Amino acid sequence: MDDSVLAPYLELDRVLTDGVFYAANRLFGLTFHERTDLAGYADGVRVWEVKEEDGSGLGLFVGDYYARAGKRGGAWMHHLVDQSDLLGRRPVVVNNLNLTPPPAGEPTLLTWDEVRTCFHEFGHALHGLFSDVRYPTLSGTNVPRDFVEFPSQVNEMWMSNPDVVGRFARHHETGEPLPAELLEKVLAVAEYGEGFATTEYLGAALLDQAWHQVTPEQVPTDVDDVAAFEREALERAGVGLELVPPRYRSTYFNHTFGGGYDAGYYSYIWSEVLDADTVEWFTTEGDIDGDGGLNRTAGQRFRETLLSRGYSQDALQSFRDLRGRDARIDPLLKRRGLTD
Repeated sequence: MDDSVLAPYLELDRVLTDGVFYAANRLFGLTFHERTDLAGYADGVRVWEVKEEDGSGLGLFVGDYYARAGKRGGAWMHHLVDQSDLLGRRPVVVNNLNLTPPPAGEPTLLTWDEVRTCFHEFGHALHGLFSDVRYPTLSGTNVPRDFVEFPSQVNEMWMSNPDVVGRFARHHETGEPLPAELLEKVLAVAEYGEGFATTEYLGAALLDQAWHQVTPEQVPTDVDDVAAFEREALERAGVGLELVPPRYRSTYFNHTFGGGYDAGYYSYIWSEVLDADTVEWFTTEGDIDGDGGLNRTAGQRFRETLLSRGYSQDALQSFRDLRGRDARIDPLLKRRGLTD
C-alpha cells in the first residue's frame, strides 16, 4: 500500500477531532476545547482544555506535533504537571510528534502509521489525564516500564473501529470517505511478516536479559568474544536463527547499555500481551450492539479500574480488576496470526 494513496484521506486536524477526540468522547464523555488564549511553549504548539461529561474541568492537553530545530526526534508523551490530590493539581499532559510542517496554507497529511502514533500517544495522555491519586510520584504513567505502554497500545484499537475510521478517514478536499477496498488492504497487512518480526524482537529481548545475567568475570573483553556471547545466548534461548538475527546486536543495543531499560526491553511485548487481552475484553464483554466496545459503559470501567490508578497499587492488580483474572497470551498470538 502506497502511503501517498492514503494520505489525502488522513488530514491531521480531522484525525484529531473526528478520530482521537471523538473516540475519547464516546468512551469517556470527554470534550476538547482549544484554548487559543493560552500560548504554547513554541510556535505551532496547541492547547486544549479537557472537560468531563458534566462540563467540569479535567486538565489540559498540549499538542506539539511538528518538527523544529532543537527538538529531539520521535514521538512521546510527557507531563508538564502531574496530577496530585495532595497538592491539588490537575494534570497537564503533552503529546509530541515530529511531522514535517506543510507549506503555508496546505493541510498536514499523514501516513497510516502516523495516525496510529496519534492514537498511541493519546493513550498515554489519557493515562495521565485520568490519574486520580494522592502523590504525584505515583500519578498517571509513573508505572513500571513493562506496564506503561499498555494503555497507549489499547488506544490504537479505536483507529480501525468502523465508526471512528469512517469519521476521520475522509478526503481533505472532497470529504469523501476512504474507499472500503483501500481500508481492507490496510487492515489485511496487519499480520504480514509477524513471524519474523516476533522472532527478531524476542531475540533482542532475550539477548538484553542475557547481558544482565553475566558476572564481572564473564564480560567479554574483545569483539570476537562478544559475537560468541551473542551466538551462545541466542542458541540457549532457542532463537539462534541465522536467517532471523536479533533486532539489535550488542554493539549498538542502546536499550541494554545506555537507554535505561536494564533488562527491560521485553516490556514492549509484555505490554502487548496486556493490550491484546484488553482489546478482546472491549470487543466481547464490553461490546454493546456490535459497537466493538466503543461505549460509555466499557470506557468508564477501563477508566475506573485501570487508567485512574497510576501506581497507587500494584499495576497488575489494576489489570486483574479490569479483566477479572491474570493476562493470557492467546489474544496476542491470534492478533499476530501465530495461532488458529
